Amino acid sequence: MLLLSLLLLPLVGAVILSLIPAFAGDSDASRKATGKFSLLWGVLSIALVAMIGMQEKSDGAFARWTLEWIPSADINLVFTVDGISWVFLLLTSLVTTFALGVSLRSQLTGRAYCGLILAMQAFLFGVFTARHFIPFFICWEMTLIPSYLLVRLWGGKDAPRAAKRFFIITLFGGVSMLVGFLGLQIATGTMNFDTLIEMAHHKELVPAVAKAFITTGYSGEVLLTIIATVVFIGLAVKIPVFPFHAWLPDAYSEAPTPVTILLTGVLSKMGVYGLLRVFLMIFPEVLPGMASWITVLAVITVVLGALAALAQTDLKRILAYSSINHLAYCTLAVAAVAANHADQDAVGSALAGTVLQAFNHGIIVCAMFFGVSILERKSGGLRGLNDFGGLRKNMPVFTSLMALALFASLGLPGLSGFVGEFLIFNGVFGLTPWAAAVSLIGLLLTAVFFLRFIRKAFHGPLTDATKSWQDIGFNDRLLYAPVIAIILLLGVWPQFILQTFNEEILRMINLLLP
Repeated sequence: MLLLSLLLLPLVGAVILSLIPAFAGDSDASRKATGKFSLLWGVLSIALVAMIGMQEKSDGAFARWTLEWIPSADINLVFTVDGISWVFLLLTSLVTTFALGVSLRSQLTGRAYCGLILAMQAFLFGVFTARHFIPFFICWEMTLIPSYLLVRLWGGKDAPRAAKRFFIITLFGGVSMLVGFLGLQIATGTMNFDTLIEMAHHKELVPAVAKAFITTGYSGEVLLTIIATVVFIGLAVKIPVFPFHAWLPDAYSEAPTPVTILLTGVLSKMGVYGLLRVFLMIFPEVLPGMASWITVLAVITVVLGALAALAQTDLKRILAYSSINHLAYCTLAVAAVAANHADQDAVGSALAGTVLQAFNHGIIVCAMFFGVSILERKSGGLRGLNDFGGLRKNMPVFTSLMALALFASLGLPGLSGFVGEFLIFNGVFGLTPWAAAVSLIGLLLTAVFFLRFIRKAFHGPLTDATKSWQDIGFNDRLLYAPVIAIILLLGVWPQFILQTFNEEILRMINLLLP
């Protein structure tokens, strides 16, 4: 029942916000009450996730909940929490709660706004626990509605255009994924992930697809490759991978910063999770033939993401392109495993690094975008690279916290960003050395644009506009404290998270082996 309670908790919070009169109205007191209630609800979700993680595993899972829906078509509501999905649940709870805290500091606390964030959290919980495609797809697509409205209604002047592009491109990705799984349903009679994974392990999908679509004249391998390709496109749009990234820069820059934190901190992880738990595990029969072009796309995304970030002067766009660059490491790791999974140690390193990189990136971007939010709040909305300077003189605490987050994203040893990137490159070098070598260009460029960020914003003389600025106060420091603590903790003790999903990584390796 804990899992069902977790899935329903955010929706219950959203309903409470809409029904109780105490949260109605536009008065300051009402808006603060709404923000504090939503923040409390986020903390409660963290507590529920922690309780699930403290349970003893049964058949490799912390919790399960199943409900028959359309038995004649083998469509059931199946939700499971294992070690990997638990990490993504924890990330979702932490990032959502942090985004609500930033919203409270930014005075974005209307009940419609907070209700949409809670609804998004509920659907994200569904994505990260569903073990059947239908509930997975429903939750996947339903995240679009609150995301679109949050960008469209509370974003900047170009928010309508950015929100429309975001909605159309990501909807296309979802439809693409649906087409692929309809093909699998026709061929196998099921969309249950565990059943499909077991069939793939025993090399039963290729003959099943060949038999179901025999009239096409194509071999089963070609047909399954087509299905896998359209599923990959659906996942790649969400991460995003080049050339499906066109929606991201505008959406991130036009969305209010707390919403940007949600988009990059959690929504992008839906694609990474799907690559790991769906794409990689269901299509191992045809992955070697697809791996070369997926690897090329991943390498291009790593390098071009860094080059694009280097060309920006808007702080949010710099961090947006940086997110493309950093999440492309996860795609690179999956592509390397797809190309060559004979070396179990390298495969394990790449997979573990992907999960850890996804989690660490979600936490680090909270700290970085919160820093941008503080600069926007103090400057009246400015966020250009050249709008600030010398902030270390009158804002030493803020400068230290922001620099620590930037160095963590850069992958400085001793901070959380290093461990995931190291594991990924350790694995990729053992599987596809050329891709790892070329991707190091993106890693070096990341150092260039982050160091430029630090030099421009925090060093040099103070500008006329920033001379009177005071350092961040107690509330901002309190909000920074948990994310900085996690960055430091996982930098020196990554086993805190790794031990949670080691069992699942070993199981994935065994399923990938012939």
